[in-house]
Amino acid sequence: MKQRIALLGSTGSIGIQTLDIVRENPGLFEITTLTAHRNWERLARQAVEFDADSVVIADERQYDALRQALDGTSIKVYAGEEALRQTPELLPVLKEAGVVDSGGKGLMTIYRGFKMVVDGDAIDDYVAEQQEAVTPEDNDLSLEDVNDIKFGYCTEFFVIHLVESFTEGDLEKFRDKLMKIGDSVVVAHDADFIKIHVHTNMPGKALQLALCLGELDKVKIENMREQNRAIQENIKKNETENAMVAVSSGEGMDSEFTGAGVGVIISGGQTMNPSIDTIAKAIRKANARNVFVLPNNSNIIMAAQQAAELSDRNVIVIPTKTMMQGMAAAMAYAPENTPEVNRKRMEKAAANVVSGAVTYAVRDTSCNGLNIAKGDIIGLKDNTITSVGKTVEDATLSLVEKMLEDREEAMVTLYFGEGVTEEQANELSERIMAKLPDTEIIAIPGGQPLYYYYISVE
Repeated sequence: MKQRIALLGSTGSIGIQTLDIVRENPGLFEITTLTAHRNWERLARQAVEFDADSVVIADERQYDALRQALDGTSIKVYAGEEALRQTPELLPVLKEAGVVDSGGKGLMTIYRGFKMVVDGDAIDDYVAEQQEAVTPEDNDLSLEDVNDIKFGYCTEFFVIHLVESFTEGDLEKFRDKLMKIGDSVVVAHDADFIKIHVHTNMPGKALQLALCLGELDKVKIENMREQNRAIQENIKKNETENAMVAVSSGEGMDSEFTGAGVGVIISGGQTMNPSIDTIAKAIRKANARNVFVLPNNSNIIMAAQQAAELSDRNVIVIPTKTMMQGMAAAMAYAPENTPEVNRKRMEKAAANVVSGAVTYAVRDTSCNGLNIAKGDIIGLKDNTITSVGKTVEDATLSLVEKMLEDREEAMVTLYFGEGVTEEQANELSERIMAKLPDTEIIAIPGGQPLYYYYISVE
């Protein structure tokens, strides 16, 4: 059976040397994933040669070039934060645990911090934000009953001063032995030492086995069951009566949902649907007896409902299909009402919203009698394409007109995305009001990717 390899930094010197070994031993190794920082040309050539399943480019600015270079192949292309979100799909162990790659998350955090320093942005708030994000509630232990923890001791240590007879074969035998007494086994070998991580009920046995390789150093053993008990106790102490959880995309949208009373935000959207486990963790983090979940995307509703079934809380999924429906539902929530009254109020508010979105076509197509070319600006009314234009302004104006059909008066909210300036949004608002004088309109920064505007008509 071939060894499947995900190679980090494949375009660097060590990565190139590693691929030379793979090239010389095609019967032993299989490349699944290749990653690089910014050298997309070499990354593309490597991916084609080794028939990789997927590639990751850390520098998001190189994504389009890499994607175009691999167009026509079956190779999946990821970049930056999106790649981080996809790591559970790339590595089965991460998918099973319901977490992203911690090293990848750390690397993206560092990259983002570097960029902020170079750009001259204030970094103190960002550092505080990252520290705040690492809370006991986020620990995967908080989702597991103490009695369900199969292996209770997180055991970490180094082996130094390796025995003279040490070989890579010894390392493989040692790894196999650890697998028999635990899980979450990581054995990392450097020139001078070995770092070991294992979850086991026999930490002493793991240490004893390692003595055959060399001397032990920096031994750390933690009782995960006791950690779990402390987390659960803290959760119970801080439990509230009601809370809202919402899927959101963009800093501005996050802020709007938070302002409407949403306690927990899940990053997600059209191309980055959160998993059932992610939603379940958010429900738990809300830490309330009654939790209202706003999926805000038709593709996420089922996952939210399944997460609700897994929870021991009273979870009420409001089947919101758009961000705008979710915002209306959140505004209709009143903490003094019973859960059932809130459910009815929120569902009614969501149903009364006409939702729109403006984005660009990624390929030539036709829909509803409209001929659409790649790159055209398209307007969607309740997720159906209803307008096409060569400019964002023309497509948006046409979309708003269609959304206002059969309405003499209306309140229109424009949530402008990350590629739109406030000045552009205000100019468009004035243009809409000039053509539709009975319309009240407000522009709010949404910061959402991919979509120039989210539009709400009430």
